[in-house]
Amino acid sequence: MRAIWTGAITFGLVNVPVKVYSATEDHDVPLHQVHDADGGRIRYQRRCEIDGKVIPYEHIVKAYDDGDRTVILTAEDMASLPSERSREIDVVEFVPNDQLDPLMFDRSYYLEPDSKSLKAYALLRKTLEDEERTAIVEFALRQKTRLGALRVRGNVLVLQTLLWHDEIRAADFPALDQTPRISDRELQLSSALMESFAGDFEPEKFSDEYQDELRKLIDAKLEQGESVDTAATFGEEEEKKGGGEVIDLMEALQRSVERSRSSKSSGDKSGEKKPAARKSSASGSKSASSKSSTASTRKAPAKKSAKKPA
Repeated sequence: MRAIWTGAITFGLVNVPVKVYSATEDHDVPLHQVHDADGGRIRYQRRCEIDGKVIPYEHIVKAYDDGDRTVILTAEDMASLPSERSREIDVVEFVPNDQLDPLMFDRSYYLEPDSKSLKAYALLRKTLEDEERTAIVEFALRQKTRLGALRVRGNVLVLQTLLWHDEIRAADFPALDQTPRISDRELQLSSALMESFAGDFEPEKFSDEYQDELRKLIDAKLEQGESVDTAATFGEEEEKKGGGEVIDLMEALQRSVERSRSSKSSGDKSGEKKPAARKSSASGSKSASSKSSTASTRKAPAKKSAKKPA
C-alpha cells in the first residue's frame, strides 16, 4: 500500500506522527464505454465553451458562480487556506463507542505509526481499547475539512471520516406516523422466522454475485465471441409461480417458518448441517449449474442478508 497522506494525531501536548492509507478498494470489473457500431472508444474531453478548444488539466481551475458573478479560485488560492495547510489530526473529544451512529460513517483509513512514535501510538491504541472510547477528530484532507472517528481495529488505529450532521437526511415519511397493531402470534412467528436465519456474521462467506456473473459473461464472450449463449452460460431460471398472489401476513409468516423448519430437517437427515440464509450460494466459486439449480428456491430474506451493509 502507498500512503496517501502524512500527519500527526494530536491531543493535549501529545503528538503521534502517522501515515494514512486507504483501508478499502474497489473490486468491480473495470469497464469503459465504446461505440456500439464499431467498438470505438468513447472519451470525454474538457472543452472550453468560449473558444471551443480542448483544455489540458493543468490549465483548469475551480470557480464559483452566484448567478451574476464568477469567482476564479486557482490552485494557489485553495492551498492558501489555513485548514488545507494543516497536517494534524486533532482530537477534540473521546466518546463512548456506542454513541456513534453508523449512518455517519463514510470512508475508512488505516493509520501506520511513524517508526519514532511507536510507543505513543501503542499507548493511544491501548487507552482507547481499555476505556471503550472513540476519539472524535478534525483534520483536512483533499481540500476538505473533515470530521472523523479514530478507533481501534485489531492492532491498528482506524480513521473513519464522518458525515457532517447537516448531511444526514431526516427520515420524514408519513407512513411512519401510523402504528399498526401487531398481535402476539404475529410477533412469535416473526421471532421464530428470524431465529431460523440466526447466525454469526462472517463477511468472507459472502461475495458480489453481480461481479462474479459479469466476469463469467466476459470470459464466455472471450472464448465464444459475440454469439455467446447466455442461457447456456448461466442456466435458465424457472418461471416463478404465484407472482400475483396476495398472501396474508400471518399466512406468509407461518409458511416461511414451516419451510425453514422443513429445510433444516431435511439437511439434518442427510447428515449435513444445513447452512442458514444464502451460505451455499454466497461461496467464493459459483458454477453455472449451481446458479441454475438454486435460482427458483432462493429465499427473499436470505437475498437481503447478502447485501453489503450501507
